[in-house]
Amino acid sequence: MRWSAVVLLWLASTTALAQEGKLQADFRREGERVADACNEFSFKLVTGCAYELFTDHPLHIAAGSMPPQNGFGLGAAFVADKNTKNWRLSWDVDAVGATSGSWRAGGYMKMIHTPVVVIKPIIPMSGEGSGGSSEKRAKKAKLAVHPYTVFNLYAQSISLNKLNFFGLGNDSTLAGASVFGMTQTIVGGSVIKPVYEWPAIGKLNLALLGEVNGRFVNLRGENGQSFPSIETLYTNATAPGLSSQPGFIQLGEGFRIKPVIGDHLQLNYLANFQQFFAPSSSQNSFLRWTADLNHTFYLYGYTQSAPKSTDASGPDECAPANETCPEVSHSRNLNGSIGVRLLLSESITSGTSAVPFYFQQTLGGSDINGTLALGSYQDYRYRAPNFLLLQESFEHSIWGPFGLKLMADEGRVALTRGDVGFSHLKHSFAGGLTLRAGGFPMVSLMFAWGGPEGHHNIANMNTSLLGGSSRPALD
Repeated sequence: MRWSAVVLLWLASTTALAQEGKLQADFRREGERVADACNEFSFKLVTGCAYELFTDHPLHIAAGSMPPQNGFGLGAAFVADKNTKNWRLSWDVDAVGATSGSWRAGGYMKMIHTPVVVIKPIIPMSGEGSGGSSEKRAKKAKLAVHPYTVFNLYAQSISLNKLNFFGLGNDSTLAGASVFGMTQTIVGGSVIKPVYEWPAIGKLNLALLGEVNGRFVNLRGENGQSFPSIETLYTNATAPGLSSQPGFIQLGEGFRIKPVIGDHLQLNYLANFQQFFAPSSSQNSFLRWTADLNHTFYLYGYTQSAPKSTDASGPDECAPANETCPEVSHSRNLNGSIGVRLLLSESITSGTSAVPFYFQQTLGGSDINGTLALGSYQDYRYRAPNFLLLQESFEHSIWGPFGLKLMADEGRVALTRGDVGFSHLKHSFAGGLTLRAGGFPMVSLMFAWGGPEGHHNIANMNTSLLGGSSRPALD
């Protein structure tokens, strides 16, 4: 009777597992991994347990810095995936909140087209025998390996309770400091289409880019802050878009090339053209083009130091579906790189239109997307429709996941395209530590100095898991 009971229990458990759905199985396996990693107090509890809680799927803790002045966000993320014959599908849903009252919530779907491409076998030429060299070369059809086309669909809302505004232009002053709050909802999609069919083009690692977004912004005054609320100092004439915020249809087209030259140098060139249409308010419509030229020299070789592409993973994934996240390693291998970047962006308006100030890009501290530029200045310090930025950087590993990073920035903003140039550049320097641990988000602790407005301490945790794609830009 005892053995028969054991057999019956085994059969029952096997049947239950057989009927278990994929999502149920994912939750069960995640529970087992978390229980195994967190079952005893040790150093592994700090690393392994936290690693599972922050990176595992389908459910994990979501964390990351909100846009500057809005604190640190903490919440939850859900990740699911499904593979078919020709598609790799994944879904990310997350929501985080900060003690400042700011929050972000969104859903992101990634569709990767993975068709099977067959290389035809070589047919032996007439007159060659069964043992000829041509027959040896006539192998079975092989599968081609190439970059895949990636489609992204997303819906995201973010509410920010403190954004700085100092006025427009390169000559704005600290005396014009004010604050405002903003809620922005973005609904849309994008596509990345690699071009690999022609060998000469394939070597450039060329990809065509496209996007279609609906952007809905709502501004509000913020009282009780250290600076006055924006409406007490500015009007719609000095801050275009302050009085009303229409809905926008935003289109974008562009291309990206990422060739590797030799064993050390990688170029990452991006050029895009965006159209912002406000159907209910034509005076707010505008066009914008951007050229972003990145040059990275890997001190110890491209294959060792270069990060993996982020195109295939969602913002809450540290690895594509069915792949494991990178481990938290303490490798003694050296990694280092030198970077040089030129970023130029200009806006085009008609005689009666103006670029809304909340869509104008900024320099100073970190911008609304968390990108560091002119770090010694206050966040969002300089704002205008046109800007130029030069960045030089050096990053090198110190020990395990810890690294040293040094930066030098020169840049300026301009109210008109004719004023963009290399004169009257603001400058700033920064140095600090970085942490790149397995699949965790990258953490940076930087001290910035230079320029006439003092220094700035900047701590940032990337909002995407390492290896995951970024969220839609807010400007």
